Amino acid sequence: MVKKICLLFLFIIFASSLMAKKNIYQRNCVKCHKNQAVTLDKLFYAYLLKYSSKRMVEKSLYDYLKHPSYYKTIMPKGYINRYGIKMPSKLSNKELKKAIDIYWNKYKVFGKLKIKN
Repeated sequence: MVKKICLLFLFIIFASSLMAKKNIYQRNCVKCHKNQAVTLDKLFYAYLLKYSSKRMVEKSLYDYLKHPSYYKTIMPKGYINRYGIKMPSKLSNKELKKAIDIYWNKYKVFGKLKIKN
């Protein structure tokens, strides 16, 4: 019995350490979006296409995630009619900004494009 309790305790410590290693973006954004029809990378490129700059992409993402509405979404009407508008983020302002920053750095194309001569 003592061995089982010790093993359970070790498992809990191990699982919590794995969760601690995941950043705010992985714990909140990836967790929900991994099973959705539109992936996070496709959403990023749609935002980038519409807003063009880091500042505008981050601002529009932040505004939408804090106060989602039909008028702020970049998703097609068919998607919104089928799945609806997401609920407002429960992350603090600081956490949400950090998650968006991680998201930007993960998918940004600036500085990653190679030019062949």
